[in-house]
This record gives sequence, C-alpha cells and structure tokens, in this order.
Amino acid sequence: MKQVLQSLRDGTTTLEDVPVPRAGRGKLLIASEVSLVSAGTERMLVKFGKSGWISKARQQPDKVKMVINKARSDGIAATYDAVKSKLDQPLALGYCNVGRVVEKGAGTEGFSVGDRVVSNGKHAEFVTVPRSLCAHIPDNVSSDEASFTVLGAIGLQGLRLANPTLGECVVVTGLGVIGLMVVQMLRAQGCRVLGIDFDEERLALARQFGADTVNPGAGEDVLNAAAAFSRGNGVDAVIITAATDSNEPMHEAAQMCRKRGRIVLVGVVGLNLLRDDFYEKELTFQVSCSYGPGRYDPAYEEDGQDYPIGFVRWTEQRNFEAVLDLMASGAIDVKPLITHRFDVDQAAAAMDLLTSGEPSMGILINYPGTALAERVEKERRIILTPEAGSSGQGRVAFLGAGNYASRVLIPAFAAAGAELATVVSSGGISAVHSGKKHGFAKASTDPQDALADDSVDTVVIATRHNAHAAQVIAALRAGKHVFCEKPLCLTLDELARIEAEKAKRPDLQLMVGFNRRFAPHIVQMKQLLSRIDLPKAFIMTVNSGEIPADHWTQNPSVGGGRIVGEGCHFIDLLRHLAGAPIAAYHAVALGANDAVAVREDKAVITLQFTDGSVGTIHYLANGHNAVAKERLEVFAAGRVMQLDNFLRLKLWGWAGIKGARLWRQDKGQSACAAAFMQAVRGEGKSAIPVGEVFESSRVSIEIANALRD
Repeated sequence: MKQVLQSLRDGTTTLEDVPVPRAGRGKLLIASEVSLVSAGTERMLVKFGKSGWISKARQQPDKVKMVINKARSDGIAATYDAVKSKLDQPLALGYCNVGRVVEKGAGTEGFSVGDRVVSNGKHAEFVTVPRSLCAHIPDNVSSDEASFTVLGAIGLQGLRLANPTLGECVVVTGLGVIGLMVVQMLRAQGCRVLGIDFDEERLALARQFGADTVNPGAGEDVLNAAAAFSRGNGVDAVIITAATDSNEPMHEAAQMCRKRGRIVLVGVVGLNLLRDDFYEKELTFQVSCSYGPGRYDPAYEEDGQDYPIGFVRWTEQRNFEAVLDLMASGAIDVKPLITHRFDVDQAAAAMDLLTSGEPSMGILINYPGTALAERVEKERRIILTPEAGSSGQGRVAFLGAGNYASRVLIPAFAAAGAELATVVSSGGISAVHSGKKHGFAKASTDPQDALADDSVDTVVIATRHNAHAAQVIAALRAGKHVFCEKPLCLTLDELARIEAEKAKRPDLQLMVGFNRRFAPHIVQMKQLLSRIDLPKAFIMTVNSGEIPADHWTQNPSVGGGRIVGEGCHFIDLLRHLAGAPIAAYHAVALGANDAVAVREDKAVITLQFTDGSVGTIHYLANGHNAVAKERLEVFAAGRVMQLDNFLRLKLWGWAGIKGARLWRQDKGQSACAAAFMQAVRGEGKSAIPVGEVFESSRVSIEIANALRD
C-alpha cells in the first residue's frame, strides 16, 4: 500500500510502499477513501523537518537537555548515534481519515466490515485504528465532508471548555478550518460571534456563517471592534484557534474580555502572559487538549475502556459523533472550506503546498477506496531486494523493528554475518525503513511470513514484551533458532511452556539478549574473577530513570514491569560473574507513599549464590538523569573492581593491571549477536547455557512478583 511519510531529518515528504497492517485486538483495518491535511499541525511538522540542527534544538530545549545529559553519562559517540537514529525514523503524517472497514480485530463490537467510518488514521491507503477513535458516518454526510470531523472535534472540545451559553458573545481568533467550524458551532448554540483574522477570504466565509468580523491587517482596531460587538461590556469568551509565535492574541484576548471572562487556547500562540491582563478581571485561561476526554489515555485509546457516559458525557469518540450529527443537520457546512484535492500519488505536492505561500485551507487526499479491499492479503508483504541464494545457515528474520532493533540489534546481526531475510512490524513503516536501510529481502506485517519460510532458520524477537512467549514457542515449533531480546517472558507459566517446548528441540539454539555478559570490560572482569575461589561481593547500582506510571513497560501484563523488562539484565550479569547458581534472593521496594505511583522500580535486590558469593542490585528510578546509569563494583580476596557505565574499568590489587578505558560505550550487543550466530552455524557452543537463561528469567519474574505482593 502507499503511505505518506516525512523525514524529521530534512523535512522531505515521500510516498512509500508499505505492507498492509493487520487489525489487532480492539482495532479496525480501514480502506481509505479520503483524508484531510491538517494545515496547522502538518505545516509545523514539515517546517520542523526542513529546519537545521540549531533551529531544531531551539524549538525543543527540553530534548537538548536530555541529549546533553546522555552525552555526559554515555559518551558523545553513543549519544550522536541515538540522536541520528531518532531523526532518521520516518514520521507518518495525517490524522483525519475516512474509509470503509475491511477487517475487524477482536473486541470491536458495534462495527462491521463495510461500514463507512471516520477515524484519526494516517494518510495511507489502509489504516489500523482503535475502535474508540472511529465513528460511523451518517448516510447524508459525504466522505469529503466527514474528513473534517477530527478537526471539528478539536474545535468542539475547545468550545466545550469555554462553556458558552445561549446569547453570549464569543470571539474566535484565527479563522482557519478549525476556527471556521467553531464559528458555525457557536452560531448553532445561539451565540453571537466575532471572528478575527488577517485573511479577507476567510473573513468572508466567517460572515457567510453568521459572524461579525474584524481584520487587523486592514488597519481595523480589534479592541474597539470587540467593545462595540459586546455593547461595551466586554466579550464573554475568546477561543483562540490561531497558529503564531506572537503573544498578541493572548494579550488582546485578555483586554477584550469582560470581568471573569474565559479564554481557551485551541491553537498554538505565544504564551508570555502579563499578570495585569488577568489579575483585575479574574480571567480564566485554559488550554484545550485535542479531541477531548480520552486523548493520550492508553486505557481508553488502546485498551478500549470507555468512560461511563453518566460521568463523562463527551469523550473524543462522542465528540466525533457530535460533529457528524451537526454536519448531517446542516449546522456545520465544510464544503466551502475545501480548496485543493490531490490523488494519493500527488501527496508530496499536497505537503509542499503548506509551505509554498499559496493560500489554502481544506486540502483533501483521495484514495482508490473500496477497490483496495481485494489487495489486503497480497500486500501484507513487499519485496525490498531481489532474493539471493541462501547459505542455509544463519538466514534471519526479525519480528519487531523498533528503535532499538533498528539502531542496535539489526546492525549487530548483520556484522555477525547473518543473512537478513524478512523484517516484520505491526504497522509496516518501521519494517520498510529498517529493511531498506539494512538490506533485508522482504518487509511484512505478518509474523507467519517469517515462521513459514523454510529458508529462514533463525528468528530474532524484538517486539513488545507480552508477545515474546507466544512468539518464542511458535518459532521453536517451526524449527527455528531463537534470539529473544529480553525479557524471555512475563510469567512463570509462560516460562514453563517455553522450557517444555525447548526440551523437545535440544538441537535448536535459544538465547535471551543478556548482552552485558559480552561487554569487553565484563569479559576481562570474568577472566580475572575466575582465578579466585573465594566468595565475591557484587554491588550493582542502576540509575534507571523515571518512566511514567502509564507507560506500557510499567504494565505487568504488557511490559512486565521494569524488573522483568530490564532488571533481568543485572540479575543475569551477577549470575554470570559469580559463576554459580542463585541459591536465594531477597527484594524490598521503596516504602508506600502517596506521591510515588510505582515502587517496584525503586528497589534493592539481594542475591545469594551457591558458592557463598552475594550480590546487591540497587535498581533505582528516582535518581537524576545526569548521573551515569550503571555502576558495578566487585570486592574479592582483598581486591576491588569498579566499572562505570561500560566506559571505564578501574582495578585495585590486581598484580600490574590497573584497568582500561574505552572511547566508546560498549555494552556487548555486537559480541552477543556474534556469539549467538556462531552457535547457530555450529562454530561454537551455546553463547549462554540455556539453563542460565531460564534461571535468570525465573528469578527476575519471582522477584518482580515479590515486590508487588
């Protein structure tokens, strides 16, 4: 299928062939008929992409601080690679889509194949969208008109926050698509409306929709016009739908309001507010968030947990429906707002129009529509490079092509001599991007393309954590060697099933990406420690950094929590350095406190090994990100080792050896992949004994469970 993508590095808009995604649980697969370009948001993204590095930095000062802190802790080279990789990832444009449902995932009751729906889907021939972000289109609303629904919902949410009542006078500043739809909604609610803009054509449309207007660009005085419009009382509310860096819209809004008036910001303007503007009048100012309640809430948008209508009358989906109802009744007329139409093949020209200086408002992109439906299965995979002869060993398929897989894992396997066959991602974009970048033969959205391919003998799993167990088992059953990026699984039951499956196939390699075992400094430490028969004491400090409580990694059923998802690295590392099984463990988290939403990622874990060694892992998410993330100290037989962030190793008491320093941080990812591929090709023993893989996984899960109890 064709999809519109934009480069954040240079702002280039491209039309790419991307595999058709699948309708996962709670999602609909929609064959697009038309999508609307959001002039404000997408113009901003295009301009950001085309801006230089210095301009990008000025626009995102918070990100600059993160980069500086990362450079201090991880080194300049690692930081440069991370930033370059982030900017190299293509951005899928669009969020105003209309089409017909061609496939339903589980949990999508209320929708049927063939339904015509509006959604916040991208500019693509096929889109997958959670059911909570879709709405049925009334029969008397055309697809062109319905494509304005999402922008209308953005305006409607701002209007709801302003809470206008019948007969009030309201100012709308900025008469783009959203502003002109807000004008019509206010008129439908019985309000008098004054529209402000510099464009005479937009002002004419506002008058057509029943508003009074004022044009500051023509020398008209905005404050005098507002005073006259409000009969000298001051306006009741101002809804700002403009996009400008200027602070003037906020200043003028405050001046034209009556005492205790309301100001709602829907657009993007300068916010250098003056206290005196707000103080004497006790004005209310609020920023509106997108389509309405539910926005950015994973439980609502991704998991489909609707808010009870008795308590939350208007969600983003119900706002979609309200806008469509207004269109159906004729209260909102968007036909005059359509200024340009492009076929999807001309999508790049549509985006260029945004920065061309040519006047535009409603820019529509058209698709083949229902003619797409028969192409669904055939286009779930695309050929990237001509098939080459297979060596029969080490032909690899990747399940998952996220940032870590593309930036670290795939290059590591390529350097290890892996033949890159198929790369799979749920949406298809990252699969195509990584596939082209690294030379894969095929990109797909269907994991079966990898598992059913007899020429593929190895599968690398780099998907979300909750998918790992099922994919590991499926790959083993398909007779594939398996490298699973941590964690192996999330529950003890899943682990038992994996162990049982692996027992049936002792000839297959199964390894988890416990890469720190293979870091050059760790290899040296292991060699030195192997000479000592006495028990050792390990102190591992992990300054892991805070992650929001609603992030998927914190969800026990999706990410497994951070001890299972990341802490397993350090449990395995100490198990490896001790060279002895874990005999017992103890774990304690930070004490309960109302201000601490998640405690299990602020924990102290103690491990006891059968040889008498002990290890303590301080896994702490409540530190400062300017401090190095990982420090390991080892005390043994009157000697000490200290490893700082996999850059510098210091040694005391080791006969003539003082340590070493790397110019570039190396956590062992490349060596880990190389060792695994050697085992796959029969050139060496298992890189990590499978018993240790299971042991580290089991202890990690048990510790996480204990911390939650």
